[in-house]
This record gives sequence, structure tokens and C-alpha cells, in this order.
Amino acid sequence: MASQKMFFCTHPTITNIVNLSLGSGIFHPILKESTISPLLKKSTLDKDQLSNYRPNSNLSLISKIIERIVKVRLTDHLSSNNLLNPHQSAYCKHRSTETALLYIHDRLVNAIGSQKLSCLCLLDLSAAFDTIDHDILITRLSSWFGVHGSILNWFKSYLSSRTFRVKCDNCISSSCAYICGVPQGSVLGPLLLITYTSPLSTLISSLSLNRHLYADDTQLFLTFRPPDFDSSVTHLRNALQHISSWMTANLLTLNSSKTEFLLIGLQKTH
Repeated sequence: MASQKMFFCTHPTITNIVNLSLGSGIFHPILKESTISPLLKKSTLDKDQLSNYRPNSNLSLISKIIERIVKVRLTDHLSSNNLLNPHQSAYCKHRSTETALLYIHDRLVNAIGSQKLSCLCLLDLSAAFDTIDHDILITRLSSWFGVHGSILNWFKSYLSSRTFRVKCDNCISSSCAYICGVPQGSVLGPLLLITYTSPLSTLISSLSLNRHLYADDTQLFLTFRPPDFDSSVTHLRNALQHISSWMTANLLTLNSSKTEFLLIGLQKTH
């Protein structure tokens, strides 16, 4: 990734802070402090079940300004060098839930038109934002995406020695250290997540499966003719074992309660 140019805005103090951070490759410790406010994912969920809450991080304005500048430049770097995963719809320009749905729908309909069956597996990760390993992420940014020099040092500084406190109503906890993960609610968090999981798409392709990803959700599918049902299901089962092993090695956890398997095709006629 190219060295960082200076950032200019109408407020000289903010300009100096941003330029100093990018130029030195250091994210100031005071900007790494966050307050987490647990938010219920859906209003219909049980409020007494902790897993139903999302740990949203409240970060300082200056922190988000610097993150936004880095995000724009990292995105430009990834786009201009064709490094973005074409099978990832989330957090990418002109790609959305609609893109993901149309991609899957088109291939399933084409399979049905060819009188084939499709095994569609919908994978869900548990707390993916919270389990990202910092060392693996830094290595990935360098080896997969060509991020080097001061900007790589900036990412190391950004990820290291972060602290948080949890606020619930009028009560607030003592400060704790992040040992992994990226803050939910941060500007850079989503982009860092999809760079972290990019090798998963390559792995799925090497296993002769089609796929599409949206954030931490992965849709993979296999099309085949009805006589090949048993061998195809066995192939899919073996592929899922490889995928599960990759996730374990990368400290990601497959959420079995939200993972679904669908068999799609035309009903047999007599």
C-alpha cells in the first residue's frame, strides 16, 4: 500500500492530529478507549439472555475521523489493485444484500432449469467481530493485501492495547483490555472483518463449491444431477469439515444453531 499523503480539512487542530497519526504510524492510546453499551439485537428477543445483545462500542469523534480517512485509503488501495473479494457483498461499494440474493437466486434457478439439485448451506459465525486475532489480521493485511511500512505500523498500533468499559443504565464497569477482536461500532471494523475472512472464499472455491459471502454470513452451494446425490452430499460434508478446521485455526466459531442446510430442486414427476 502506498505511503500516506497528508490529510487536510478546515479545522487545523483536527488536521494536525490526523496527519500526526498517519505520518508517525501511531494511534494515540487515549483514542483506543471505548465504552460498550449492550444493545438488544431485536426488540422481540429475551432481555435476560446475554447472547441476544450486541456489544456496540462508543468511540471518540477524533478516533472515527482518523479511521474514516484510513478506511477510504485502504478501500481505494484494495479496489485499484483488484484485491476485494468479488464474492463478498457487504461493506463494498455497489454491493448489498440485493447483490447477494440475486447471485444465489440466479444460480439456483439455472440449476433447476438444467434439472439439477442444489445443496445450499448457510453458515453463520458466532461473534466474528469479537474473535478476530490481531496477529493473524496484521499478517493478512501484509501478505494478502500488500499493506506495508508506516500504514502497517499504524494498524498494529490501532489494534494493540485497546481498552473498554461496559455501561449499563447508570452503572459502568472498570476498564478491561481487548485481547482480540475489533470494536463493533468502529468505522474500520467491518472492512477489517472482510479482509480477515477473505481466505475463506478461496478455500471454498478450492473445494469445488460455489459461494457468496455477506459480512460474517457465508452461503455455499453445490449443484448436481439426482443420481449423484449420495456422492455430492458426502463431498459437501467433507468440505464442511475443511471449512470448520480453517475457522478453528483462525479463531472463528461456526454457530451451529443458526447454520441451515437446504435441498432445492423440482419435485419428481411420474
